[in-house]
Amino acid sequence: MRDDTTNKAVASGPVPGLTALLSRRFTTDGDARAFYVRKRRRAPFLLKARHRRPALTRFLMTLPAAAVSFFFSSAPAFADLKICNRMSYVVEAAIGIDDKAATATRGWFRIDPATCRVVVQGTLSADRILLNARALGIYGASPIPQNGNDMLCVAQDNFVIAAARQCRSGQTQVPFTQVTPTQGDDGNLVTYLAEDSEYDDEQARLAGIQRLLVIIGYDVGAIDGVDGPKTQAALAAFLKSRGLSADTVSSSNFFKTMVDATQTPSASGLTWCNDTPHKVMAAIATDDGKSVTSRGWYRIDPGKCLHPDVSGQPKQIFSFAEAIDADNRVIKQKDRPLNWGGDKQLCTRETKFETNEQTDCPARGFAAAGFGAVDMSSGGKTLRFAVP
Repeated sequence: MRDDTTNKAVASGPVPGLTALLSRRFTTDGDARAFYVRKRRRAPFLLKARHRRPALTRFLMTLPAAAVSFFFSSAPAFADLKICNRMSYVVEAAIGIDDKAATATRGWFRIDPATCRVVVQGTLSADRILLNARALGIYGASPIPQNGNDMLCVAQDNFVIAAARQCRSGQTQVPFTQVTPTQGDDGNLVTYLAEDSEYDDEQARLAGIQRLLVIIGYDVGAIDGVDGPKTQAALAAFLKSRGLSADTVSSSNFFKTMVDATQTPSASGLTWCNDTPHKVMAAIATDDGKSVTSRGWYRIDPGKCLHPDVSGQPKQIFSFAEAIDADNRVIKQKDRPLNWGGDKQLCTRETKFETNEQTDCPARGFAAAGFGAVDMSSGGKTLRFAVP
């Protein structure tokens, strides 16, 4: 299976002029300033690009149900550059700078829903600005497949790469998209991550909370950025289960609190925990009595746990997982793949998938994998993946 962001961080050697630009212009601390406004009031500098969307270049990436766009104009780059996240996902962004035929990259900048982050400080002289973004692994099968035109080097963890077109050990190429940010009223430049749902600031934040509640195991109804009884009940239940006050919801680190909660096994629902030193990719299948639907892949980093989204009340749940190396190859021990499953043959494929047709997998471009039945009779189950 493919995953473009799996290698360890290794910075390339210096390139004249680029090393100084990287150390001076980029910031990993940045301005993690939330711009959530309770009464659906938007900051003035964010409104400029919204009415220009049909004419703008699009598609840094696409979502299953919504394309993700960068809004930008032809304003010159002369001030701090911000990336603002109007998606319902916590994302990590990487930036690329083309300057006099040399290209440098730096990442990852974590950006919560309804939050802006300064990624370049001060006056920037560059031929092109490029961006790449990825959702956190807790969201399972990547909701942000990339489709940019420039293949540049990144690393799995925080990185600075001065010569980003020739990857070294521990680095991998991913697609970057060129953007020209919009100048804001505050004199800074801004680039947006957005979904086709066109969430405003408040809606993006609420949709982000809804999505994480679902991963943790709560029923919020639709993930739509609209408040309602189910969302309120789920949020209240989450706060109570973690001993948190209602004021926590408005705190700047609430998304970190929720992301951390997704890694903690719960007393209900299915939880996967990766006790190996390898990355594990997992798939789930549910039997509702009429058909069996298999879905994957969910990335589980070493030492982490994840709650896959299981909607409805399936009669039976099945699980399959396998360990992969830095090059996304299945790890073998004694010539046998290191995986965890069972005897139930269900359809999978290398990339993100979901199918409710489980017959003749190869003829439909799938492969059969052995899933194991999960005993959910006690209301919850934690499956721990360990090296034998």
